[in-house]
Amino acid sequence: MRIIGLDYGSKTVGVAVSDELGLTAQGLETITREDENKLRKTLRRIEELAAAYQAEAIVLGLPKNMNNTSGERVQRCEEFKEMLERRIGIPVHFWDERLTTVAAERVLMESGVRRENRKEVIDKVAAALILQGYLDWKSNGVEKKDD
Repeated sequence: MRIIGLDYGSKTVGVAVSDELGLTAQGLETITREDENKLRKTLRRIEELAAAYQAEAIVLGLPKNMNNTSGERVQRCEEFKEMLERRIGIPVHFWDERLTTVAAERVLMESGVRRENRKEVIDKVAAALILQGYLDWKSNGVEKKDD
């Protein structure tokens, strides 16, 4: 049972995938696009990855504000979630992604990745952190109220 994790941004989507047991997340790739509103190729690539890894679900980072309010980015994520569900036909779950990019930056710094190289991998590292948070929560057997 594999799960795909996504860090959805205005120009990039970081992608991660779980192992077959659903215990660990690994960064896979970063999908880039020229225009924020042109999502056809992005959706197609995610569909290809979901099929290749036989994913049973997708976890999509939800970019809430630090005070737990929802802004424009949350609305765009909700629209993206609907597109994914329609196109791919597997469940898409939200996961609170607050501070994942900050954590990803810290991981990369501590790993010795040079500043100029961090930009290339930060989104897939953030996707892995989002997915790992979801996998850890799921392994604890706690029921999530908002999905």
